[in-house]
Amino acid sequence: MSGVIVTNPPKAEVKDVDALAGYGVATVSEAMGRAGLLGPGIRPIQQGVRVAGTAVTVLSWPGDNLMIHAAVEQCGEGDVLVVTTTSPSTDGMFGELFATALRQRGVRGLITNAGVRDTEELREMDFPVWSRAVSAQGTVKATGGSVNVPVAIDGQVIHAGDVILADDDGVVVVPRERVRAVVAASEAREAKEARSRAAFLDGELGLDRYGLRETLARLGVEYKSYEEYTGGGAGS
Repeated sequence: MSGVIVTNPPKAEVKDVDALAGYGVATVSEAMGRAGLLGPGIRPIQQGVRVAGTAVTVLSWPGDNLMIHAAVEQCGEGDVLVVTTTSPSTDGMFGELFATALRQRGVRGLITNAGVRDTEELREMDFPVWSRAVSAQGTVKATGGSVNVPVAIDGQVIHAGDVILADDDGVVVVPRERVRAVVAASEAREAKEARSRAAFLDGELGLDRYGLRETLARLGVEYKSYEEYTGGGAGS
């Protein structure tokens, strides 16, 4: 497997990335039309953490972390490292030593559809990680790959410089050229949810607020009393 290391790709602006960090993954995905999610298999090793940053992408051979070493050099302040493999792998490709090197360069976290290890140490050093697997299985450093090329995780294509947002609910990718529009859409969605929250606290039902009674009627869903449903009640 040959490869390429792309240097200095364009990135989303820091102010837009930090603005997006004010919203949760679910809100941002909904604001994009229920798009961008990397799938339920990518899970956090910690809880209560949200990060947003610009993607540095890595395409590696399974069981081989050579290209993560190459990617560290390409990482900088505000980045999130995104690692995938050419075929499925659960090996522990990333651990505490990688996190130490990335933290020194200002990297905000790791997303990988392979495995990680040293999870206790990663939590202790507050280096956020989202991965498909946790495994102590080690790797080699023997096969070429690529850095900062487009990669795909669960059908979502991630380009270097796109924004990665991750929290307890999962991971979403926002294309670099759409970040400002998605920030605005996320703000509008949060405002709408705030109004709904206030209405629910006041006792309003979602059936009425969202006009769902008409939807139920259109779908043929009927209301029946217990007696009507059972044909006369428990004693009949």
